[in-house]
Amino acid sequence: MDQDEGLTAVDNIVTQFNTYEDFLDSQITTVDLYYLEDESLARQLVELGYRGTGEIVKREDFEARKAAIDIARQAERTQKKTLTSAGKELHDNFLKALAVREEDNRAGKLSTVIFIRDKNCHGQEVSGYIDYAHRLKSEDFEVYFNGKRKLFPRTTDMSFYNWDSHIAVCNSSPNYQVIADNPEGLLFKYKRDRKILNVDPKAQPGDNSTRIPIQTNLYTHAVLFDHVSRRKT
Repeated sequence: MDQDEGLTAVDNIVTQFNTYEDFLDSQITTVDLYYLEDESLARQLVELGYRGTGEIVKREDFEARKAAIDIARQAERTQKKTLTSAGKELHDNFLKALAVREEDNRAGKLSTVIFIRDKNCHGQEVSGYIDYAHRLKSEDFEVYFNGKRKLFPRTTDMSFYNWDSHIAVCNSSPNYQVIADNPEGLLFKYKRDRKILNVDPKAQPGDNSTRIPIQTNLYTHAVLFDHVSRRKT
């Protein structure tokens, strides 16, 4: 039996029995109990491989695989819970596009930069670039996906500009370094693979990056920039 087959056999046993003692008991026959007259001794003989009617599994292997499977299940449940877009009835293309990218941005498989231009609640026109993965980790997107609030760039995002007050702010994020002194316009360097993302609509976005304009009724202008890191982990 090779390693994969061995793991499969152990996994089948682990999922079938709640405890190692339950597994040992399943290997004990009535004849064993009749002659041994001691359930604890019968379990020990099965564990040592001297008695039993099926697969021999060591206690440490059983408990290790049990723990690993429980951790994997918990991680899967946690991941599903963190997808705030799940189960939401989304009518606008912008929110649908964010929902499609939510899981991969949370998992680090994709890095999306969001550009938004629109009027805020004070009637001022603002625009900016948002590190989607960072905002997902730093706030609850439930209010955006359920339509209670609109996502807007903030002065703490990678880029913010108020067209009325002319306030301009740039900040590097956990995922991107902002290059603001570039004569040809704003650039973002993805820290994981050091690739440059060019957000100029007249230029190519860069290696492994894609520019996706979004037709939306929520904003005056919205664009998503998807970057896939090729760096091996």
